[in-house]
Amino acid sequence: MHFLDDSLYPENQEKLVIQAAPYGPEWLPGDADDLPVTMDEHVQAAVDCYNAGATVLHIHVRELDGHGSKRMSMFNELMARLREAVPDMVLQIGGSISFAPEDEGADAKWLSYDTRHMLAEIDPRPDQVTIAIGTSQMNIVELFDDEDIEGTSIAKPAMHKAYRDMVVEAGPDFYLEHLKRLRANDIQPHFQLAHLAQLETVERMIRRGIYSGPLVLNYVAIGGGFAGRHPADLVEFIRRVPDGAVLTIEASMRAVAPMNTVGIALGAHVRVGNEDNLWRRKGERMSSVQQVEQMVQIAEAVGRDIASGPEAREIYKLGEWYADTDATLAHLGMVPNRRPGRRGSMLRDVTS
Repeated sequence: MHFLDDSLYPENQEKLVIQAAPYGPEWLPGDADDLPVTMDEHVQAAVDCYNAGATVLHIHVRELDGHGSKRMSMFNELMARLREAVPDMVLQIGGSISFAPEDEGADAKWLSYDTRHMLAEIDPRPDQVTIAIGTSQMNIVELFDDEDIEGTSIAKPAMHKAYRDMVVEAGPDFYLEHLKRLRANDIQPHFQLAHLAQLETVERMIRRGIYSGPLVLNYVAIGGGFAGRHPADLVEFIRRVPDGAVLTIEASMRAVAPMNTVGIALGAHVRVGNEDNLWRRKGERMSSVQQVEQMVQIAEAVGRDIASGPEAREIYKLGEWYADTDATLAHLGMVPNRRPGRRGSMLRDVTS
């Protein structure tokens, strides 16, 4: 993204979109006080986060035994209830479904491509499904301190090892087909990107006409194969994102607030919730709702407005698709593809 002299003035930045991820699929009941188990609790978590200021809901579903659900019928039921309870929220299904191990000693792993493709068939359909680009390590515990997980299920050696060894399976066979299915069902992909190489893969798909639509993405700074917490990497990623893209910062544990504070100042958007973090400061627990409230307070302190539900939908450009590669590049503020025989920089033709 380009920064002009006035780009840091809050009145010139988009209103802040806050994503809430209150369903923590890696945790078990008792790990956090606000983990929903019943369907009523799932719905109430959404309502509470929305009332606190969140306008995007990152969705996972939990069975009554406390484990993450892999049943599409559960997603269908929750989606129907959420459409009634929080009609203005952007409803975003987590594309991993449930990566949590079934029991101690089992692997933490993403489900098969065929199962994840079924997310495009959920009814009522979500506004978005998150999509990973490129198979990579997803060692979510690499950046955790002992204090982060003390007393939780992940502190148990078998569970810790399961998450340490987790891999995101998201090769071209997956993401090329998944993008087709999401487009066919008018569901916006929300790209979850680990680093610049994955951003470049998405940009190549845009330039080759594989994807033609708004570029809405998260910078996922959770370590273990994904981006880390170095602020220079965060700023460089923001600099490399096309001007017309929508970027949200996602971190883990007590780095969530500092990373998001940088994002708020630079005009990006933020994600919070118990899926990412359990703590306000060392030794002090913090609920998903309190994390949303903290982002509102930080934004207000620097003068940046909070987006309403309808404004978030407009910022995300929900329902928009572009006719072809040239139109997509223009909407995203990217230079055109090279024309045959053209040398030098590819600027837009403004002579006509």
